[in-house]
Amino acid sequence: LCFILSTGSYVYFQFVQQWPPTNCRVHVKRPCSNPRPLQYFTIHGLWPSNYSNPTRPSNCNGSKFNFTKVYPQLRKDLKKSWPDVESGNDTKFWEGEWNKHGTCSEESLNQMQYFERSHEMWSSYNITEILKNASIVPHPTQTWKYSDIVAPIKAATKRTPLLRCKQDKKSE
Repeated sequence: LCFILSTGSYVYFQFVQQWPPTNCRVHVKRPCSNPRPLQYFTIHGLWPSNYSNPTRPSNCNGSKFNFTKVYPQLRKDLKKSWPDVESGNDTKFWEGEWNKHGTCSEESLNQMQYFERSHEMWSSYNITEILKNASIVPHPTQTWKYSDIVAPIKAATKRTPLLRCKQDKKSE
């Protein structure tokens, strides 16, 4: 989901969510920390982007991650919405996302706002529930048409999602 929040060197934010079982399944180099991954979509990041280079804006000179700026209640919320499903080290995951993407957004969102906004968006746009209401529940052997997944998300969020599938190296 993309949201326009500023006119800096980026034009919009990509709000990126992931399905933990798939994320864990496709990582051959290191399996996920939990052998039974979460069964709901989690945040992967909030990425300031622009149309010419949607992967990374040019002015990422914000302050480095400071764990003390993430309030205890928000940390508790982020452990649910934005966990590190691979290694289980949530703080290190948040630090990496802030240092890579959050520092680019600092002209619009300070560190606390960046994490608060991400959690609020996750809560407001519950992709797991949106898909479940459309009888779509991710499953290793079930497939759906791209349009069958996009339609309920677009109807609920008024935004057209971009979906990306990860290749399952184990089934090749």
